[in-house]
Amino acid sequence: MKTIKWAGLLFSVLFFSMISGCSTVKIQDYKNEEPKLDLFTYFNGTTYAQGQFQDRSGKVMRRFSVDITGTIEGNTLTLDERFVYNDGEKQQRIWKITKNAQGKYTGTADDVIGEAKGESAGNALNWRYTLDLPYKDSSIHVQFDDWMYLHTQETMMNIASVSKWGFNVGQVTLFFNKKPL
Repeated sequence: MKTIKWAGLLFSVLFFSMISGCSTVKIQDYKNEEPKLDLFTYFNGTTYAQGQFQDRSGKVMRRFSVDITGTIEGNTLTLDERFVYNDGEKQQRIWKITKNAQGKYTGTADDVIGEAKGESAGNALNWRYTLDLPYKDSSIHVQFDDWMYLHTQETMMNIASVSKWGFNVGQVTLFFNKKPL
């Protein structure tokens, strides 16, 4: 009897994994969406963002604001991000993002493990990376799957799924506002 239950459970997990794998959104689904996102143009200068982290149940665990200064040198965009959390904690992350061929990007930052990889089409950007996230007296490595959507030339929304060992641990929701040059 236990074998039948385990077989049923295994079948269910594989079936739903297959279904969800088939329904995954692809960046090319946005190729005709407007306004067109040019990551370098959008982040050149000063941008302000507000966001929050929700745990896997949807409970808001932390809120934050970010002042971002972007500078371009050749095919490299440097983003100096300065975070202030609702508990008063402050963090800084400096991204070095390289524009590659056909809407593809790579990026590095001190707390990013390896290299971030991104792809843009239409009004969207999908950005994936592993972050060394401070946790208690240590840190943990979590995977980010960011989706950014340009709504207007001044506003962009970012939804990031956060996972560990393939399991959902939460989501970051972030709204960017471009300050005029």
